[in-house]
Amino acid sequence: MAKKKDFIEGTSVKIGTSDKIIRAIGYVLVTIYSLACVIPFIIIISTSFTSEATIRAEGVQLIPKDISLQAYQMVAKGGGIWWSYLLTIGMTAVGTFLGLSIIAMTGYALQRKDFPFRNAISFYVYFTSLFSAGLAPYYLLMTNTYHLMDSYLAVLLPLLMSPWLIILMKNFVKAIPHEITESGKIDGAGDMKIFTALILPMLKPALATIGLFLALGYWNEWYQSSLFLSSRVAVKPLQYTLYEIVNKNDALRNSVAGQFVTLADIPTESVKMANAVLATGPIIFLYPFVQRYFISGITVGAVKG
Repeated sequence: MAKKKDFIEGTSVKIGTSDKIIRAIGYVLVTIYSLACVIPFIIIISTSFTSEATIRAEGVQLIPKDISLQAYQMVAKGGGIWWSYLLTIGMTAVGTFLGLSIIAMTGYALQRKDFPFRNAISFYVYFTSLFSAGLAPYYLLMTNTYHLMDSYLAVLLPLLMSPWLIILMKNFVKAIPHEITESGKIDGAGDMKIFTALILPMLKPALATIGLFLALGYWNEWYQSSLFLSSRVAVKPLQYTLYEIVNKNDALRNSVAGQFVTLADIPTESVKMANAVLATGPIIFLYPFVQRYFISGITVGAVKG
């Protein structure tokens, strides 16, 4: 009996030659693809720590030869970059929390069979994802109607929600049986109690997925800042601050004052790479915390009809 068991177990894990070849090819392709994703980021980090003279003489390299902190010193000069960091972290946290709350409640309400206006509102949400009024009416609305010029609300509010994220949440809520809501009503719970106690715990994959999208949107935001935050605003979001640093550095290099120093003394390429590291580094550490929910959330939200 033991021999038979060993035989069955042995045949169950036996891998044929063709399967081994396919697996080997798959491992090689995945390894190549992983290296293609990782190596450019390593080059960015390496270039940010390389002196400008070495970059101009030998180009970018995987391992820096002449290590220099000049690029980071120029970026951090004056200390304004740290205030921009704090501002962006605060806006990302507040915007992600508010956006998740609004999108989750909207997606749940649009899936309630007893909500009479769900079809009309769903059509309105879908319609706005296809058509927009354009930049000029949008700018006039934000400045003349809402009077949000030079206000952080002009950056915070437009990114709180989007039609695509609402549709994604709505499709995910479809996977939750309506009987759960009915059971809550039978027990005497109100709508908010049903939503917070019964529905939200089942929306963790969707919340993690949409929360990551919202956080990335706020962290990488620079366009709204360029439209509505003028020079009168002392502290601006991180991405727009880094954008201004690169522009000022390029202007210095091309100005008359740049003729009195060599081009190698003005770190332009290394500053760009340092900006990329400062902009993308912190947000990368957020992904491992939501990775296990991200794939299931985006798959269910996209597949459900």
